[in-house]
Amino acid sequence: MSASESTRATVLVTDAGGGSAITIIRSLGRMGCRVIAGDSDPRSLGFRSRYVQERLLYPPPRSDPDGLIETLLSSVRNLGVDLIIPVTDQVIHPLAYARTRFEGICKLAIADDEALEVVTDKSRTFALARRLGVPLPETEVVRSVEEARNAAARLSWPLVLKPAVSCSYLPEKGRMESRSVSYASDMKELTARMEAFDDRCTILLQEYFRGTGCGVEMLAHRGRPIAAFQHKRLAEVPVTGGASAWRESTPLDPQLYDYSTQIVQELKWTGLIMIEFKVGQSAQLMEVNGRVWGSLPLAVACGVDFPKRLIELCLDDGPSTRVDPVLDYKIGVRSFNLELIVLWLPQVLLGLRRYPFLAWPNRSRALAALIGLLDPRQKFDVFSLDDPRPGFMEMSTIVRKLCSKLMDSLRPAGRR
Repeated sequence: MSASESTRATVLVTDAGGGSAITIIRSLGRMGCRVIAGDSDPRSLGFRSRYVQERLLYPPPRSDPDGLIETLLSSVRNLGVDLIIPVTDQVIHPLAYARTRFEGICKLAIADDEALEVVTDKSRTFALARRLGVPLPETEVVRSVEEARNAAARLSWPLVLKPAVSCSYLPEKGRMESRSVSYASDMKELTARMEAFDDRCTILLQEYFRGTGCGVEMLAHRGRPIAAFQHKRLAEVPVTGGASAWRESTPLDPQLYDYSTQIVQELKWTGLIMIEFKVGQSAQLMEVNGRVWGSLPLAVACGVDFPKRLIELCLDDGPSTRVDPVLDYKIGVRSFNLELIVLWLPQVLLGLRRYPFLAWPNRSRALAALIGLLDPRQKFDVFSLDDPRPGFMEMSTIVRKLCSKLMDSLRPAGRR
């Protein structure tokens, strides 16, 4: 498919309710692509975009991944889909497992199996990083309470308990399984936290590293960067570390870019990828996400149109000649995930700390975020003047959820 033909391609974007998926939908729609929005939620925000020509409702990936695959397979045949762009791990993993069923029918914007397995399993990711000399927190790999207690003696408190695989597809059980990060400040707490994982999965036991979250995002072709972007996190949900609720574009740090490039080259990665660091007195690798990242709307707002370049890569089989990667973009631009920042603000302002021993943003940061919501120079992931319906629906959804929580809190305890 030529470059001109790729702009008229039919592309199915999954998980259409998220800000990143909506950004992809808009980018491809403006190119002239026929865009199909897919989601398991009939109220998906992406279904309201003016750039969507078709809407596909599929079974919930977490509880029915097999049904998801059957629906996607039937739909790509019936709708003439050229490319599927899966946005979340819940769709990526079942789709990667079934990739041979899509061969000759449509292409998948997913890295090859070997590379995907390395970034899915953090123990393998960290082993790769160690071999490349990329700095990491002090880490021990454990599976049982006893192993964790023994390993803790070689580490400094507090500790992070990070499942090696946070999201996995279990084809024999026909479902997805997710695991969350937790923290421990002493041996008693570590024992209690590890009991939930004991001999069920591999855990990376890490020393907690204080710093600011920074992401280096790339589109690569066979390990060679095509475009890159960097941001720092101003607010995260959970507050202790998670998805970015508020972030700012920053210049590419030469050292972080070099580390990221080494990882991408070693993986021979093709597609989108984010390498996440924490930067404090030094920089240390946190994880590698082999998927669309949550701050994609910021990158596009800053002039790095990753979705446009991704479809050209997938449908045109990559650049025909070696070209320098795109590294120029606007610096100092900030953007919000509105739903997440609404969760983050009261937690910080009220000091609702689940882990009092971890770093916590001060209230001045929360006040700055509150003021920033009224600053027209700051961007929103979903709201857009030329495609306003998803943004208005997001606002109404947030208000409805807040009202529901308020009413629930006012009910007598016995009636909740």
